[in-house]
Amino acid sequence: MFDLLLRRARLVDDTMTDIAIAAGKIAALGDIDGPAAKIVDLHGEHYVSAGWIDSHVHCYPNSPIYHDEPDSVGIQTGVTTVIDAGSTGADDIDDFYAITRTATTDVYALLNISRVGLIAQNELANLNNIDADAARDAITRHPDFIVGLKARMSSSVVGDNGITPLQRAKVIQQENGDLPLMVHIGNNPPNLDEIADLLTSGDIITHCYNGKPNRILTPTGELRAAVTRAIARGVRLDVGHGSASFSFAVAQQAIALGILPQTISSDIYCRNRIDGPVRSLANVMSKFLAIGMSLPQVIACVTDHAADGLRLKHKGRLAVGFDADLTIFDLKRQPVLFTDAENETLQAEHILTPLAAIRAGKGYMTEQGSAAHAFDL
Repeated sequence: MFDLLLRRARLVDDTMTDIAIAAGKIAALGDIDGPAAKIVDLHGEHYVSAGWIDSHVHCYPNSPIYHDEPDSVGIQTGVTTVIDAGSTGADDIDDFYAITRTATTDVYALLNISRVGLIAQNELANLNNIDADAARDAITRHPDFIVGLKARMSSSVVGDNGITPLQRAKVIQQENGDLPLMVHIGNNPPNLDEIADLLTSGDIITHCYNGKPNRILTPTGELRAAVTRAIARGVRLDVGHGSASFSFAVAQQAIALGILPQTISSDIYCRNRIDGPVRSLANVMSKFLAIGMSLPQVIACVTDHAADGLRLKHKGRLAVGFDADLTIFDLKRQPVLFTDAENETLQAEHILTPLAAIRAGKGYMTEQGSAAHAFDL
């Protein structure tokens, strides 16, 4: 017997399927007649995708700067998996790990290459904070929790150290199984060309559509040659919206050139969740629909693309044997005015509304889903 059977779920290509879940895994897809402990009929009215993955959040509650609760940025907003992007370094990763064991949301971490993590804005201004032995020991203690590394490479973070922290990050990466390395780009120095030239296949540039002078586009609106070369080597682009790192104009220009993100992420924490401009991953995804990406393209950026980029082998796909992490959502037609991190606005006609999440086979309604009374998990 199945634990849960979703009938007539609408996929993002507008086909219908039944989805059966057993023991926390996807057990069957298609036209299913088997018995189930619970059956929920979606009547083809609601979309279902693999559970949404937010590749860049800040959800270590004890961080003094960028903090939030994992479930506030995760399951409560229809997001089943979050990756904290460098809130913690080797000194506080154990505390963060312990906290995440009580969360419903599945939480992973990118280890800050600074052992002190985000206790201050300039964690890489002191090169003594980059402790390769401490990083190795942390990764050894938490091999299934730490899925990559994080280096924040902007002037306010690195101080007078230029490109040196990234060079050291690449050494740590190579000594620890070539874990994915996410690199924050912002104001220079170091210059983005220097950063891009050091990156290799599987590395991730986050804040890829920021509006700062040190951005991926030249002043004439072309893609920087160094970024073109990096993409050709397999470097990935992540949105990382955040409070100061996303420009509609840059995203529109880049996407018009065919430079799409591999992953759409929020860079969310309590302040930009409550006060904006981020609000939620669904809100950020909706902005990319407004810019012109299709629904299947947007959903891929928070499912299979996100899982592949961070090597989450059992997530991101609606397929038998994968984790039973699903997001149930609507694409509502309603006028909405979106705001980017530059305080520019964009009028849109659609918004993604998460109604529920299924995490490891268990269902959780969002606030919007409970209010809609469309179904009950």
